[in-house]
Amino acid sequence: MPYKITTGFFSENTIVLAEGEMLLDGMFQVKTCGFPPLEDRDKSSGLFSGIDFFGSGKLAKEETLRLAELETRAVNDMFVVLSDIWLDNEDTMKNLQTVLDGYENVEVVPSLFVFMGNFCSHPCNLSFSSYSTVRSQFGKLGQIIGAHHRLLEHSRFLFIPGPHDAGPSTVLPRPPLPNYLTEELQKHVPNALFLSNPCRIKFYTQEIVFFRQDLLYRMRRSCLMPPSSEETSDPFEHLVATITHQSHLCPLPLSIQPVIWNYDHCLHLYPTPHTIVLGDKSEQKAFNYTGITCFNPGSFSNDSTFVAYRPCTREVELSAL
Repeated sequence: MPYKITTGFFSENTIVLAEGEMLLDGMFQVKTCGFPPLEDRDKSSGLFSGIDFFGSGKLAKEETLRLAELETRAVNDMFVVLSDIWLDNEDTMKNLQTVLDGYENVEVVPSLFVFMGNFCSHPCNLSFSSYSTVRSQFGKLGQIIGAHHRLLEHSRFLFIPGPHDAGPSTVLPRPPLPNYLTEELQKHVPNALFLSNPCRIKFYTQEIVFFRQDLLYRMRRSCLMPPSSEETSDPFEHLVATITHQSHLCPLPLSIQPVIWNYDHCLHLYPTPHTIVLGDKSEQKAFNYTGITCFNPGSFSNDSTFVAYRPCTREVELSAL
């Protein structure tokens, strides 16, 4: 008797609920396999009223209302998100120059640029010559950004390492890029921020999660059964359903993706965030799932794609050169 499965990628390490019938011979016959139900953010917030999961303690009701009011006024705020910026690729740097030139001349410049790795076209090895080369390439990027005076004055720049960038290991979560590599860039861009992967930012009352990992390919390879096509055949939608229902950014076996156990909570998605940005080398996509805005900006170096995101309205603009 065939059984049904719900949307998502079923792999080792995922939590699965099975519905079926216990037969007389003691065998449990499964009729439906699915992920745990998703608890929406409003319900979670009701259970932990006033708690700020960013670590600032308990927010007073007045402060929450003030932030909500400020958020409604921030209609001009825009985030520009780019993934796979190969500093050693001449075409990539020319395209990045074009993007920055375009936003330099708009009436209201973006409030935030998010640059996600990989920052090299090949995995960064541990040799000193390789590190010094990447350091000089970051310095050149700093000069390019510094030449755009309006962006430098009014925008902030956030850098998130990719899976092949310099760092102690490929274990998650990944620490920020080493200071040695970014010192030259910071001389030209003092308001640059170098954060971990994944990282979270707060936009007034909203929580936005950024994660740079080629997750779609790895989840599909680890799948124990073909995903159901009953509701959707889009792999990105299956990926979003998987990580949200699992409440975890990377529900893969530790043998495939090691995780620092003491920092596993950094990968949790509880309460569910308002927006999840999944930097992936796969095709550019956007998907709204049960009120959660999810998008992949695509690979800027391969496809010249990026995303302009307006957090106030949660509008995703898929862009390309």
